[in-house]
Amino acid sequence: MANIENPSDFDLKVFGRQLISARRRWPIISWRAASTTFKSTDLQVELNKQPKKKPAVSELLFEGMKAYRGEDNQVRLFRPMMNMERMHRTAHRACLPAFDRAELLECLRRLIDIDREWVPKSTTASLYIRPTFIGTEPSLGVTKSNHALLYIILGPVGPYFPTGGFTPVSLLADPKYVRAWTGGVGNYKLGGNYGPTIYVQNAASKEGCQQVLWLYGNDHQVTEAGTMNFFIEGTCDSTIKRFNPPWSNETKSAGPGATGEFKVSERTFTMADVLKGLKDNRVKEIFGAGTACVVCPVNRIFYDGENYLIPTMENGPDIAKRFLKELTDIQFSRIIEHVPIIIYAAVHVCMLFADRLFAKKKKVKETCPFEIRVKSKSMGL
Repeated sequence: MANIENPSDFDLKVFGRQLISARRRWPIISWRAASTTFKSTDLQVELNKQPKKKPAVSELLFEGMKAYRGEDNQVRLFRPMMNMERMHRTAHRACLPAFDRAELLECLRRLIDIDREWVPKSTTASLYIRPTFIGTEPSLGVTKSNHALLYIILGPVGPYFPTGGFTPVSLLADPKYVRAWTGGVGNYKLGGNYGPTIYVQNAASKEGCQQVLWLYGNDHQVTEAGTMNFFIEGTCDSTIKRFNPPWSNETKSAGPGATGEFKVSERTFTMADVLKGLKDNRVKEIFGAGTACVVCPVNRIFYDGENYLIPTMENGPDIAKRFLKELTDIQFSRIIEHVPIIIYAAVHVCMLFADRLFAKKKKVKETCPFEIRVKSKSMGL
């Protein structure tokens, strides 16, 4: 990439609002390097040799990942093969072509290596990565696509919420809105899972809430908070409870419970259980965790016409802060003994050739070369 000012020198606005920095103090470089737009021909892998014009998008799926710059200036991905696995499962569910997961990860690694200057030199910002896979069958019918595009969008991002990094948020819990259900596709990263949630997010804003607590069923089971995994820490049995049913868009997260220091329970929970725990003063902390927000405390839930205050911040929040520290220490490689650093020098350019990425006749490579060491928590670039 041409010489540019590091993204950490710019004002990074709220996550998802823009793909480049707020102040465009660009030196004289090419239009393409400074542009906020892109051409699909810059990114695409066209599966058919003679692509037709003006295709209609019939399927859309994506992944959400981040690259982090450690204190040693190395750039790393956080458990990227899990994202590749989920994207592969989602492609299968959407009837899009299977792809070599390890090969796609190598292409992604090479792309970030080329654009590594875009990774902020900051512990509060990162490079967001969105691999995207769309069907482009030139037809208006609802059918399996014989044409598809796979591309990756990158952009430096700051905090997910406008309130900042670790500021508590409030949640709207309304059972008439359902995000995922048994037999559905909530555990796949499909674009159709997210579009309908915008209306509910606006409804939450009208009630003075920053996010939605998704409920399910007649008993109002707690599932997710926005796009976050949902955690409750209580005093009754010193348990950290994580709620994500198998049909939701779950992503496993590393945390202090992995050390055996805490008892961690993952099970079904209802709003009645939450309210009883609050009434009995057994709920100490509630927080969410995910790729975009990292860790976010919750201080209020609006449910059934009433506001229920959560004593998260009054209790430190000791567990949420500990969870955040453990997770970011791994991501930014402050715990070196747990994060083997893999440095690549003089790497050859990995081209996105369809015959390599979308292996049809040859056996697909199942394992990732970067996961030789089982205890790896991140992948160095």
